[in-house]
Amino acid sequence: MSASQLAGSHPSIFELGGEIRLESHESVRLHHDEKTGLKAIIAIHDSRLGPALGGTRFYPYASDADALTDVLRLSEGMTYKAAAAGLPLGGGKAVIIGDPATLKSPELLEEYGRFVDSLGGRYITAGDVGTTSDDMDVIGRTTSHVVARTAASGGSGDSGFSTAFGVFSSIEAAVRVSFGRAPLAPVTVGVEGAGKVGFQLIGLLLEAGARVVFSEQSPAARDRVHAAYPEVDVRDSVIDAEVDVYAPCALGATLTHDSVGDLKARIVCGAANNQLLTDSVEDDLARRGILWVPDYVANAGGLIQVAAELRSNDSAGVHDRVGALGAFVETMLIKAATDAVTPGRAAREIVDRRLDQVTGAIS
Repeated sequence: MSASQLAGSHPSIFELGGEIRLESHESVRLHHDEKTGLKAIIAIHDSRLGPALGGTRFYPYASDADALTDVLRLSEGMTYKAAAAGLPLGGGKAVIIGDPATLKSPELLEEYGRFVDSLGGRYITAGDVGTTSDDMDVIGRTTSHVVARTAASGGSGDSGFSTAFGVFSSIEAAVRVSFGRAPLAPVTVGVEGAGKVGFQLIGLLLEAGARVVFSEQSPAARDRVHAAYPEVDVRDSVIDAEVDVYAPCALGATLTHDSVGDLKARIVCGAANNQLLTDSVEDDLARRGILWVPDYVANAGGLIQVAAELRSNDSAGVHDRVGALGAFVETMLIKAATDAVTPGRAAREIVDRRLDQVTGAIS
């Protein structure tokens, strides 16, 4: 049974008990605690390379079905992200259903930690939309299978800068391949979303000489950008702006069959997960000659940072390893051009080969 059929046949998937079985994933676990209000899903997509590591998204989904769809897509992306980054980790993700502004509490986070702990280390959690390093400290009271805690608690702290630096390095590589030049000075980048990643990316781009325009729904986030970088222009939308690079850094699915027709950029490279509404949208991008750097490649910097915590917090080489994402992007884009395939197809072929090599070694 597919996820959509499963969700459609049950008003609440939490009626199914503790686990549901899907052919697409190794494990999908459910947990509902009425006392704290916790409703959470942990999805492990693929653990051939190692234990599944992925953040916990705390979000007010419209339905349990929407939450299930999101966690399944995000966990699959984490498999490819870890493999593309060359990490000995599998792909997993978790969601907590609800508004973190009203539902989040220490008791809920501690109960969630016990849920994570029940998987015995098969899943390692971290921060994501709606959760912070401080939250990871609280979750860490009831499980040791957590990274991205605050520095005071022995973690590496917020991974926003590492994620932004990985996207920046990927943009540089894409510009080298697409425009045939290295400097970003004449390039205009439209950054969509100025949260903890988008804000850092804007700073990196400006420092490198790029011109930046941005869009952001939150007045507080817009004010923060204007206070730090008064030269940056705010737009209602950047997806249809006159830019060289479109950098989606908010929520995903902004690239649809319709919106691709509005793009004026030659490159799409950003931090948002699941940027394509469907995989076939990449074919629309290719027909228009637009290079898309897969999100699971460009935004792997945060994963690289928190993964270092599993190696006794080996932070010394994190910056270099995140910067090396640019080399992967360049290799991927050259392979795509040589093989006459899309960048997404080229990236998947590289990643699938790495996964298959592990499978072959085990068998």
